[in-house]
Amino acid sequence: MGDGMLRYEVDKGLAGGGAARAPFVAACHLYFNAAADFQKGIGAHGKQIMGDIPNYTDIVPQIQVSEIVVA
Repeated sequence: MGDGMLRYEVDKGLAGGGAARAPFVAACHLYFNAAADFQKGIGAHGKQIMGDIPNYTDIVPQIQVSEIVVA
């Protein structure tokens, strides 16, 4: 994702509320200083990243852009 990406984290879904299954198998968090840095990185590498996903799963990824408001 280029020099604009600060770091990333990957979460493995373990459970939902109570005995329910986790709503997501996994979540990947990519950290950037600005949304424009994400757009630049996904523009340069998105096709390659998204093209690799079918090698691991048939789950359609969901993308959400968020802002950290409390750290």
